[in-house]
Amino acid sequence: IRDLLSSYAIQPSSADLDLLLDPALRDRLRRSVRGVILDELPRGIAMRSQLEEAGDQPIRIVEGGQERVVHPDTVWDNADFYDRSRYHVPTTAPQGYEQLQRLILVRFMVPSLRPDWEATDRARERSRAVVNPIKAQIQKGQRVVPAREPVTDVDMERFRAYRQELERLGQADAGRRGLRALGGFLFNLVVLSLFGVLLFFFRENVYRNLRHVAVFTFLVLTLVGVAAVIGSYDTPIVALIPIAFPALVVATLWDGRLALNLSLVLAVLLAGQTPFLGIVALLTLVTGGAVASLSVRVVRRRAQSWGFIGLIAAGYLGAAVILGLLRGWPVEDLGAFTAWGAVNAVACAFAALGFMPLLEGFTRITTDQTLLELADANRPLLRRLSMEAPGTYAHSINVANLAEAAAGGIGANALLTRVGVYYHDVGKIAKPHYFIENQPSGRNPHDKLKPATSAQVVRNHVLEGLKLADEANLPEIVKDFIAEHHGTQSISFFYDQAKEANPDRELDPNDFAYPGPRPRSKETAIVMLADSVESAARVLPDPTPESIADLVDRIVQVKIDRDQLDEAPLTLQELAVIKAQFVNVLTGMYHQRIDYPPKDSGQEEPPAHSEGVREDIPAEARG
Repeated sequence: IRDLLSSYAIQPSSADLDLLLDPALRDRLRRSVRGVILDELPRGIAMRSQLEEAGDQPIRIVEGGQERVVHPDTVWDNADFYDRSRYHVPTTAPQGYEQLQRLILVRFMVPSLRPDWEATDRARERSRAVVNPIKAQIQKGQRVVPAREPVTDVDMERFRAYRQELERLGQADAGRRGLRALGGFLFNLVVLSLFGVLLFFFRENVYRNLRHVAVFTFLVLTLVGVAAVIGSYDTPIVALIPIAFPALVVATLWDGRLALNLSLVLAVLLAGQTPFLGIVALLTLVTGGAVASLSVRVVRRRAQSWGFIGLIAAGYLGAAVILGLLRGWPVEDLGAFTAWGAVNAVACAFAALGFMPLLEGFTRITTDQTLLELADANRPLLRRLSMEAPGTYAHSINVANLAEAAAGGIGANALLTRVGVYYHDVGKIAKPHYFIENQPSGRNPHDKLKPATSAQVVRNHVLEGLKLADEANLPEIVKDFIAEHHGTQSISFFYDQAKEANPDRELDPNDFAYPGPRPRSKETAIVMLADSVESAARVLPDPTPESIADLVDRIVQVKIDRDQLDEAPLTLQELAVIKAQFVNVLTGMYHQRIDYPPKDSGQEEPPAHSEGVREDIPAEARG
């Protein structure tokens, strides 16, 4: 079923597959889809893109030999069709049923109203035939512009018409025009090729990714298309060219350095076009693009988006002042230029924010804004973790504090590290009471299991976590923390138990090891270390700074000796910083407490507390 749907460009979720595997639900889905088609398509459904081509002009619908003229707004389009389909969903349908039905309709729907382009072209030709193509006539020898008089827009229109007529008669320098066109093509090719060379040599991962290249192509074509529309006016407003839009998108998806390079290349490209020749366009585009590229930071609140909008507007103000001094612009022209720049900044910012979810999904890049959304404790998966495995949730919070501090200390992505920790142990939701942090005092279900079975339960929390992550549509970069936070380590506690129970039996080490892979990024490697360190620090009898430092050194060295950090891009210097951050945070968490007086002093003594031994603590750290 998955392969069949994939062949039709439908990527089913696990819930979709479960639904389709149920014969009753599958038959109900077939009947509801058929009902949508039979009930809604006969109303007359057109594609929205085709209706938009008509604009506000009335359209003529021919049906059954009869014609009627209607306004485009009264015709249902494919979006209306999809909205109407929800009324055909049975009230008892399970979750995901409506979404799957919609996906099928989107993939296979054929509009019942289709444009007749030949009839449309004939109607347009008839309309053109009744329009006089001559706007004005100039007789031979007639003066076009009086001497020492200013040239108006009407005069420029006459000059252009005169030039076109000369070219039509073959009296203009057609050869020179062809050379100029060739020169313009070569100019555009060289400028765009510079950015391609930059990607090839310095951002090979972007250059090799077809999706990433497609986004850059979309951004360039969008900017050039809007600039062409602006340049078609007699007096183009350069401050309205949305150079900030591609800069903001690239800075958010990748980084400000790449965005700056792209905006500079685009500024040179547009400043070399005929409507924008000169220093005005070059300085305006360079300033707007550069400020937009360097002003993007992590937007943790919606109000912060106005921060870079203000910076971009300030950049246009600075460009206006410089151009005013160079060109002697009056104050009103400076104000108009700055106002148009501010409008452009607002439009580009909101366009970038609006397109970001689509571009993020298309490029499969997880931005900081998405990570902030995933860090919300009210997310369904995190809420389940806190309710069903509260001990694991508390452990994840402590590990997050450790890992975030270490990531910040070496310049890694601290936000990604914290979010990854939040989800790294979600697989324990499946069997929470098999992990010591969730067990009531004195009750350990592993006591009734064989060591191999216990190892399988502990090992499976990684696989269960990946399954839950798929169901929650977590990004791949977050799922890496689930798969890699234990690497391929041995579950030595139960392996030793199995050896002691049956010394003569030959055990498969893979049955007592996590599935992996080993950490492949700095962030996942930090989480592996922080997870083990936090678990081991809980059972330290005397958590002094010295004993904590010794514990951290011992655990990190074990990971190195067991080759768990071989694929992680960490240096020895960074490991030293990580260990120092661990010690600093753990010392604050387990600081020296006040010594209470003995019982006979009349004051209450705090109850004794024993954490027990967690199954995921390395054997070398126990005791």
